[in-house]
Amino acid sequence: MKSAYLYVRVSTDEQMRKGYSLPEQEERLLKYCELNQIIVKGLFREDFSAKDFNRPEWKELIKILKNNRERPADNILFIKWDRFSRNIEYAYQMLGILRGLNAKPFAIDQPIDFDVPESIVMLAVYLSIPEAENNRRGRNASDGMRRARKMGRWPGRAPMGYINQSTQEGGKIMKPKQPQADLIKWAFEQFAKGTYSINQVRMMTVQKGLHAARTIFGRYCTIPFIVE
Repeated sequence: MKSAYLYVRVSTDEQMRKGYSLPEQEERLLKYCELNQIIVKGLFREDFSAKDFNRPEWKELIKILKNNRERPADNILFIKWDRFSRNIEYAYQMLGILRGLNAKPFAIDQPIDFDVPESIVMLAVYLSIPEAENNRRGRNASDGMRRARKMGRWPGRAPMGYINQSTQEGGKIMKPKQPQADLIKWAFEQFAKGTYSINQVRMMTVQKGLHAARTIFGRYCTIPFIVE
């Protein structure tokens, strides 16, 4: 390996959870290149999710490779395979694209020798673990929101007519925001009578000063939010 492009990536969520940083990855890659006498042809810094390859810096790197197909083989260095992708299906598709562009991806912490047939087993492990982590984290978040609703709490941003606040102890609470809260309560009471359609109730509340899109109104004014 005589030359390489360097690719560092982190998402905002990863920085908060794991303390990843672009400068740390960049420093490690540059030191690796220095120790192995690799010429750095370019450095691409990405603050984007790896759920797919629709990332500005990655697309720019691919563009550079496509514009010079007659060049010698290029290498793309990153720290670990989860910097490359967190979706195994898209990862294999991109590997095929890079192969067609005469480029080889390489993770310095999880090296893979593509000339060894058995290496595809380890590659599958490296690529599947990040996707499994994403799926587990998403399921845990959904389970947490479901438990919160069962306990009578509204997770996330407060619905229309209410506002998120914090107690002195640091707890999260939701309080009515007037006059919207009273208007939403009134709208629910009218709809519950069965006399008016949801659109008729919405038009009446518009006349009273509550302006909301039809879909939002239908979502929040057909269920009783009662917060004291």
